[in-house]
Amino acid sequence: MSNPLVSVLMTSYNREKFIGEAIESVLKSTYKNFELLIVDDCSKDSTVEIAEKYASSDNRIKVFINKENLGDYPNRNHAASLANGQFIMYVDSDDTINEDALDFLIGEFERIPDANFSMIYYHSDIIETTLIKGEEILRKHFLERWCLNVGPGGTFIRKNFFDKIGGYDTNFGPANDMFFNLKVPVFSSVLLHTNQYLNYRRHAGQEINNKFKYLCFNHLYLKKAFQKFNFPFSPEEKKSILKKSARNNFKAILRYVRNTGELQKAYIAFKKSGIRLTELI
Repeated sequence: MSNPLVSVLMTSYNREKFIGEAIESVLKSTYKNFELLIVDDCSKDSTVEIAEKYASSDNRIKVFINKENLGDYPNRNHAASLANGQFIMYVDSDDTINEDALDFLIGEFERIPDANFSMIYYHSDIIETTLIKGEEILRKHFLERWCLNVGPGGTFIRKNFFDKIGGYDTNFGPANDMFFNLKVPVFSSVLLHTNQYLNYRRHAGQEINNKFKYLCFNHLYLKKAFQKFNFPFSPEEKKSILKKSARNNFKAILRYVRNTGELQKAYIAFKKSGIRLTELI
């Protein structure tokens, strides 16, 4: 087994409650040839102080502090630009990974050298690591089961591939990861594995709880992806997929009004979402 450098990217913003545990989970890795790049986005708490304390005792850790707040996905791209490794892996500052995660991932990429991108697969129809062609995974995602909806922490990427396809788009708020995950199969096969090495923490401060932003972007990212990429669907399939997405997003907007009474914000979300009345008929 070779020993490639892995760049573990940890972007942070006000994560003093969790970042210590996140860093320690990386330091416990059985695979030792990694750099841990912590890129802080102008935290107002003690996140940076905690990160710098760990960096002072382990030279594999480097802490960078942004001059201005970039936001989630611009900061992820910035972190990737600092990486020196052959592979990049995001470990969010409120999550942890299993100690054998890096060993497993490097081993799978060595066993399947054609792989550029892997993600955790959470369904039971695949029981071992499988390389699936881009066209096949896109059809599986849209026509069988929703399976590309994995955040950055559940992915492992060759750095030169990440650079080649332009990293994360930054126009779709919390749905930027989904746009990226739809872009990947256009350029490469996807390695699926069932090893759930990521310990994803749910808490009140996460962006996933911002329902308004999701209402703004959950249909828009999909619509833009179909406009930009040549996906393997017939015109009828494309129309059906987009119509289903528009209707689901519109129903979510109506639920938002019912639950919050925020009619003005719901109207803003509808305008931003890209939904057209013809898609609802």
